Amino acid sequence: MRRAGRIVAELLKLMEREARPGVTTKALDMAAEDFIRAKGALPAFKGYYGYPATICASVNEEVVHGIPGPRVLEQGDIVGVDVGVRLDGFFSDAARTFSIGNVDEKSRRLIETTKEAMMQGIQKAVEGNRLGDISWAVQSYAEKLGFSVVREYVGHGIGRSLHEEPQVPNFGKPNEGLRLVQGMALAIEPMLNVGTHEVEVLSDGWTVVTKDRKRSGHFEQTVLVGKEKAEIITE
Repeated sequence: MRRAGRIVAELLKLMEREARPGVTTKALDMAAEDFIRAKGALPAFKGYYGYPATICASVNEEVVHGIPGPRVLEQGDIVGVDVGVRLDGFFSDAARTFSIGNVDEKSRRLIETTKEAMMQGIQKAVEGNRLGDISWAVQSYAEKLGFSVVREYVGHGIGRSLHEEPQVPNFGKPNEGLRLVQGMALAIEPMLNVGTHEVEVLSDGWTVVTKDRKRSGHFEQTVLVGKEKAEIITE
């Protein structure tokens, strides 16, 4: 998993460099697939329940599962890139939201807050804590800064499958849920919205958008629960 995680981390650095005005989301997807296969790994998303691409590229009001295509990234956009890798039977999964050129202040704050909400959750991924401690850390930080937390889509366990139990919600109460044990592998992934937390799925059956069409941010890391500190393997 750590080796798969390193590929994911390197790929997201590539995506950050490539995601710029004038580039299509399809071009990002093609570059991502070439990179993963050159590393001797497989794209975890492609073909998963019929998903047609290597990455999810979710622009502006798109929350998750945006299908790459002819859409051209423009100055001021934000794009969430989510990717999973399979290597020797193990999976890793991560996401980042990137600014396309200069973005407005609200979008900048959305990106920063989503990333930090994820880190607040990761800090709770320690043996002896409970899943609810992760959930509450994410939710309380996000809402304190005026952003809403998506309910319908959550983090998850990961390992020999891309999605495993347990689910890791980004909302909840502390001291509730499964007790965490050292070595558990979790994908912690908050999705925060500028407006309402409510979302809907477009007619393509995949792309999730905010109901009010305001912007959304997405960050994710695959982590291993530690004795005193979580280990991030997709950094």
